[in-house]
Amino acid sequence: MIKQSRIMILVVVSLIILASCAPAPDAPEPPAGPEEETGLEQENPPETAVPTVVVAPETTEGGTMLMSLTSPAFNNGDAIPAAYSCYGEDQSPDLDWFGIPQGTLSMALIMDDPDAPVGTWVHWVLYNIPADMPGLQLGMTGVGQDGTNSWGSAGYGGPCPPDGTHRYFFKLYALDLFLDLGPGADKEALLQAMEGHILGQAELMGTYSR
Repeated sequence: MIKQSRIMILVVVSLIILASCAPAPDAPEPPAGPEEETGLEQENPPETAVPTVVVAPETTEGGTMLMSLTSPAFNNGDAIPAAYSCYGEDQSPDLDWFGIPQGTLSMALIMDDPDAPVGTWVHWVLYNIPADMPGLQLGMTGVGQDGTNSWGSAGYGGPCPPDGTHRYFFKLYALDLFLDLGPGADKEALLQAMEGHILGQAELMGTYSR
């Protein structure tokens, strides 16, 4: 009996020793996240591109930029303010031009009134304006060479109708040379000298009423 008890004690002790030496069960792994399930890293959504609006200059059907003449003082076809007339300060208005053709070396400007009672009246003749000039500022002088107007004087003479509404045409010419004209040439002499050398031209018209 004692022998059997000893055997049972040895068996129990052996079981206890074996149980203490067994490896602990592995802890369960946490569930996989979205990135682990797919095996791919999530990428940030692409930024939405903002379209760039490009305003194209006015062009001809062939894609050539048109030469244009504008003034901040009045729009084409509108009334010219009295400040630019002989009844006001009689100063030439600001003028801006665009689309000057390649190869232009100089420019010329004529302002006239075809509605004058005595026939076309010339208000301004200016030539040999440098091609890199972007325009003329208010009352600007000393640029290019002044021709002679219908009053027989040099420089600008503003609208000065005796009555009614008259049209005043500002005509700009791009030329392929500097004109061999001294100061004081009139409109007819300028037109003759420009013949065969005009690369482009633009026009601005304003009205004046009295």
